[in-house]
Amino acid sequence: MHKTLNMKYVLSTLFLICFALVGWAQDAADAVVGVWKNGEGTGFIQIYKTTSGHYAGKIVWLKEPIDPETGKPKLDKRNPDDSKKTQPVLGMVNMKGFSYDAEEKEWIDGSIYDPKNGKEYSCKMELDGPNVLKVRGYIGVSLIGRTDTWTRQVKK
Repeated sequence: MHKTLNMKYVLSTLFLICFALVGWAQDAADAVVGVWKNGEGTGFIQIYKTTSGHYAGKIVWLKEPIDPETGKPKLDKRNPDDSKKTQPVLGMVNMKGFSYDAEEKEWIDGSIYDPKNGKEYSCKMELDGPNVLKVRGYIGVSLIGRTDTWTRQVKK
């Protein structure tokens, strides 16, 4: 009976440790969730967790939301897909498909769309402290790309 009691104690302790580790890993993955100002200061992107468990981002604020030529909201005029050229930039989902790599502590396998040039890039993200996000867009391998430093505006 004493061995059974010890085994129950060991198993319940292991269960609690595993449960805590899963919760901690999830907290680490969700650390990217919030509103971020891009490096130029021209837009805010809200990063959120999708129902599929991936992370995505949408443009929620623009420094200049109105097109000076038309006096109307800026549209995605440079998009190579003609059907998307009338889509407003404000509210656009421009980041998608990110998953969290707990070992590397970064969000990988995502993509980012730049409405200024109409191009989509492979992308990964990494926190540099709680309020600084390094966003790297690249073509092919991440060595060939550019990193933009974003600052947190609002957490979750």
